[in-house]
Amino acid sequence: MRRRRVIRSEPAGVAARRAASWRLPARFDCWLPITLVLLSAAGCGAAGDRAADPAYARGSTVVMGVTDLDAVKPDNSDLDFLYLLPLAKRDERGDLQGHLARSWEHSSDHKEYTFHLRTGLQWDDGVPVTARDVKFTLDLLGHPDVAEYSGIESTVLNDSTIRIRAGSPAYIDDITYFPRHLLERLDPAAFWEWDFWRRPVGNGPYRFVRYVPDTMMEFEVNPRYYGPRPRIERVILKFVGAGAGLTELMAGNVDIVQANLQQLPRVASDRRFRVYSHAGAGARAIYWKTDHPLFADQLVRRALALALDRPALLLLLNLSAELPITDGVFTPQQFRRSEWTDPLPYDPDEARKLLEAAGWVDRDGDGVREKEGRPFRFTATVVQGAGFPELAVHLQEFFDRVGVRMEIVHRDAASMWELLRTGEFEAWMYVAQPGPSAQLRDFGRGNQTGYRNGEAFAIIDTIRLAADPAELDRLYRRLSAIYRNDLPFVRIIPWSRDWFVHRRIQGLSVPFRAEPDTYMETLWLASEEEDAREP
Repeated sequence: MRRRRVIRSEPAGVAARRAASWRLPARFDCWLPITLVLLSAAGCGAAGDRAADPAYARGSTVVMGVTDLDAVKPDNSDLDFLYLLPLAKRDERGDLQGHLARSWEHSSDHKEYTFHLRTGLQWDDGVPVTARDVKFTLDLLGHPDVAEYSGIESTVLNDSTIRIRAGSPAYIDDITYFPRHLLERLDPAAFWEWDFWRRPVGNGPYRFVRYVPDTMMEFEVNPRYYGPRPRIERVILKFVGAGAGLTELMAGNVDIVQANLQQLPRVASDRRFRVYSHAGAGARAIYWKTDHPLFADQLVRRALALALDRPALLLLLNLSAELPITDGVFTPQQFRRSEWTDPLPYDPDEARKLLEAAGWVDRDGDGVREKEGRPFRFTATVVQGAGFPELAVHLQEFFDRVGVRMEIVHRDAASMWELLRTGEFEAWMYVAQPGPSAQLRDFGRGNQTGYRNGEAFAIIDTIRLAADPAELDRLYRRLSAIYRNDLPFVRIIPWSRDWFVHRRIQGLSVPFRAEPDTYMETLWLASEEEDAREP
């Protein structure tokens, strides 16, 4: 799940294409992951069967399965990090570590950065990497025919220095940069169909070796790479088609596959694999229509939050118990530093007391609370896919225990956004985003969720204009405290990218280092002896 599009003002055509293909706003404005599968040959769980395990026979090679060639194109996954460099990349704590850039400084408002590139870097064909490649890429991605980003201005000061001004510094780790000398004469209107994506020339930890149409793409360790030599020598991208990954995994033909919530129960108990979940700052959440008679009372919204056993939901959905349960909102950096407000606890007894205090009492003994003759029944509109239908059923059960009935209606992504635009819903289950555009849309001035709080409006207005990380942290702490009190929505479980990984692959951890595509250059394969010692 790539964390893109924090900067741009999105053209209408791009927005329509995104809704049609069931994508969520990216990092964060977070996107729904494409159906990406990583494969490496897997083996049987028993030590005695390992001689026949292709994962051991292959040596230091990982085969990564993708649904199609789109997976290696920028913005569709993190696979472009295999062969292209960003200016910097964030570590597990959210701190920037230089890659293409060796150092940088910024203006007092954090909207203008000057980057000093590493000298001596070369593209795979031996041509030097310069600041002109960075400017070319930014201009290309802002071209109307590509329309990936907007509002970025760049000036080349010399071959190794570039000044960039934008409303947000997200382009530092969001964008990987392309070779100008190979692409500048190509038509931007055909950007996504360029032959370059089939035979890419890069500067990252791996370099392109070969492409077999409809079959595979192969990469090997790049001898020109400036950083430590990756311990996994070869990465093969195998085109497997949508939905084939899990079958291949269970058959013992692959050892890493990106999962979804429906697949977790089938694999979680298999000792050949580990489940790794990478937590994003977004969350699967339920929004209340706060001007609706059922949800206008803050006591009611608090009671409904207390009725949810969110740690138990992780277990019920076979997700890692290490995923953080949180309330409020925060920047991605705050999230990675675990700087969030403590979540409300699971307390069904207190939930029942609050509902009674708000006048909702089960007077006729049918298990449903009433107030002034109206039963507490509501409809939750739930987006199809991404584990939301399964999650909604569990919420239904928790609410039932405190005398509240929730009906479930499923909608596709496009109609969900239309509901939000019109405000024609009672409760709405979707992904809560931490970014300023999401706060403006969901809870800012003129929003359709019914939320009204003048202090929150003022903070959201300020967040939209701020770029200083320290100032953003302070603003988000204030906004988070307001949300935690008002509870216009409940973060249920974190949004995550979930992976099944053969136990021989080492170097991943939950919750912030669980993505094999992002961290491939730092992973390694345990020896057979090391694997045998693990429980």
